[in-house]
Amino acid sequence: MPSRQPPTAAGNRRLERGDRLPELSTMTPGPRTTALAARIAACEAPGINTLVGDAGTETDCVWLEALGANVLDVDGNVFLDLTAGFGVAAVGHRHPAVVAAAAAQADRLVHGLGDVFSHPGRIALAERLAARSPFSDARVYFAISGADAVEVALKTARLHTGRDRVLAFDLGYHGLTLGAARVTARAAFREPFDPRPEGVLRARFGGPLAPVEELLRSGRPGAVVVEPIVGREGVVIPPSGWLAELATLARSHGALLIADEIFVAFGRAGEWFVSPAEGVVPDLLCCGKALGGGWPIAAVLAEREIMECWRSDGEARHTATFVAHPIACAASLATLDQLEQLIPAAPRRLAEGLLPLLSAAREHGFEVRGRGALWGLVDQRAARLQRRLLEVGILALAGGPSGDVLQLCPPLVITDAQLAAVCERGIAALERLGSG
Repeated sequence: MPSRQPPTAAGNRRLERGDRLPELSTMTPGPRTTALAARIAACEAPGINTLVGDAGTETDCVWLEALGANVLDVDGNVFLDLTAGFGVAAVGHRHPAVVAAAAAQADRLVHGLGDVFSHPGRIALAERLAARSPFSDARVYFAISGADAVEVALKTARLHTGRDRVLAFDLGYHGLTLGAARVTARAAFREPFDPRPEGVLRARFGGPLAPVEELLRSGRPGAVVVEPIVGREGVVIPPSGWLAELATLARSHGALLIADEIFVAFGRAGEWFVSPAEGVVPDLLCCGKALGGGWPIAAVLAEREIMECWRSDGEARHTATFVAHPIACAASLATLDQLEQLIPAAPRRLAEGLLPLLSAAREHGFEVRGRGALWGLVDQRAARLQRRLLEVGILALAGGPSGDVLQLCPPLVITDAQLAAVCERGIAALERLGSG
């Protein structure tokens, strides 16, 4: 079968800048998107892509290019991205410094040998993350994805404590690999694959801690895994002091506290890491998403004393072919350089820039929760608002267990003019909701 050429945008449009306002050339989905949806439906497994919907869903756009806070689809439509690619593009899509670092690395070494031979970028990145971490004598365990990082953390807790059980929380989303899915809350993600559901104890996120203490006492888990701020499942911030009390309880019962900061670290919630900002140094800290600037990489950070449980005279007991990939490490180092400049001011600037929209959402009956560069608009109309925003060139995602939270998660480099456009068009979209 002859191969088909990759698509180009209608009119061969390109994104030369990442600070553009939305500009739509077609209705969404456009004709090229619709044609590509048919092609992928004919070859990709269902259930892993919205183009191949099990319930008759269809995609709204097929991304062709992205730069800064903009996305260009195959139909030539220019969108403003309030998803940041699930939070990955914190420094913006295709940041020139990140692309240059990746290209320079690709010119020297594209692939290494994982846990057998190291390379300078891996060493430099491990040093950089250890220095930035909240630990006094940090050790870094690289992973290839956020879910893989959670797997590493769970295995570390098992090795260190000798205990198999884990305490997790409702609303938690920790990935969909087998071990990570066990501690993820939503049943549809977990139940078909969990051979030992009794191994995970569950409690209410942000709720009273007396039931948590009873579970710790009676169940004797080796780990407590928690998102300091819930990201994917609805942008939920626990009460002040809750995380610190949880950490105290976990340690008093001999369990390691795993802070899953894969979504919220690196400035998304306003700080490098959320846990230390809440007065908590967890036993294990998982990070990823924004770390790679678009390349797949994640890490688990911990004190040396805890990571010593991995010491082995034989082969590595958890590794992967592409772990600490040379290009991903180079991109991560360049991304961290950009984050050093962005984190001190950008999250507050974004929160202030979104304030008119957040205020209008409250006036229209939405609950608003979040901080920094991560916000959720909560109401049963969230999916309708997502559609209204799409119609004016703004990409946002409705999520949460009931699909009633519209998540606002822009790149930290979104401009003031783009934020103003988001507010202007978002307020107009809110006003249109009443008309169906």
